[in-house]
Amino acid sequence: MTEPILIWGAGAIGGILGAYLARAGHTVHMVDIVEDHVHVMRQRGLAIEGPVEAFTQVLPSSTPAELEGRFSRIILAVKAHHTEGALDMLVPHLAPGGFVVSAQNGLNEIAIAERIGPQNTVGCFVNYGADWLEPGRILYGNRAAVAVGELDGRTGDRTREVHALLRVVEPDAVLTDNIWGYLWGKLGYGALLFATALTPLSMSHAMARPEHRPVYEALGHEVMRLAAAQNIRPLGFNGFDPDAFLAADRAGMAASLDAMVEHNRHTAKTHSGIWRDLAVRKRRTEVDAQVGLLVALGQKHGDATPTLARMVELIHDIEAGRRKQSPDLVDLMVPLCS
Repeated sequence: MTEPILIWGAGAIGGILGAYLARAGHTVHMVDIVEDHVHVMRQRGLAIEGPVEAFTQVLPSSTPAELEGRFSRIILAVKAHHTEGALDMLVPHLAPGGFVVSAQNGLNEIAIAERIGPQNTVGCFVNYGADWLEPGRILYGNRAAVAVGELDGRTGDRTREVHALLRVVEPDAVLTDNIWGYLWGKLGYGALLFATALTPLSMSHAMARPEHRPVYEALGHEVMRLAAAQNIRPLGFNGFDPDAFLAADRAGMAASLDAMVEHNRHTAKTHSGIWRDLAVRKRRTEVDAQVGLLVALGQKHGDATPTLARMVELIHDIEAGRRKQSPDLVDLMVPLCS
């Protein structure tokens, strides 16, 4: 039997990957910390729901404590702020010469490479819309951009192998020599999604509000400016135009936001995963691991990021119960954008 592909984290991203790969005949093994989720996946199967496709796939699954053996191919698909903890449990199961693919949000490839070496780390970018609904149920809301690439930009057999796997889920998945460009583009896009999560509004309705457009423009500009300071060439996708935000081109940013609004109007996943963490699951978001990292990077470069920093504070307030989600919170950021 072919050695299983180990997918560590069976939530929105990992669950979709595992179900599609298993249905296509690949041997996979899922790992998740939610015992009820693990039990359902291996007994009744993981139900993929939504407009993209609906099916149920039984998946070999275990909790980290139950897992045995070593694996040459591991896909890490946990929240960014759980990366270090997941690595503590995952690394003993990585076979010599094996690699880890970071199918996450943020720049987690940096932390992974520090632990296991860049030669054992593969970069991955995923933007399809999905939500973990409850044990054994995941909403697949919309297809979107997916890319994979080596951290040094080279293309080899393993990246071609991972690319072929990702194409099972997203036929238009890209094999890229600029994975950092995709990851930084996602940081810019993600910063705008964090702003939508300050409100109870859908992603499209929040970004469409004209009085809040200066906030979205400022957030995108600050992230793209930091990317330039890092000598990164961010790439656009699903409406996000990094060049327009870097140049603070008002017409270009308006067109980009309009395109993002249109993209997000055609998905069953109406709200971001950040909003879901705050409004539904009542838990911490990835704000420190994604946006907080950017604020710290700005301080390192002597490049102030006041809009990003204020947004981190407001997300923290919601997480701690000091504030409620409201468009008024975005109003508080408008004076920073003049």
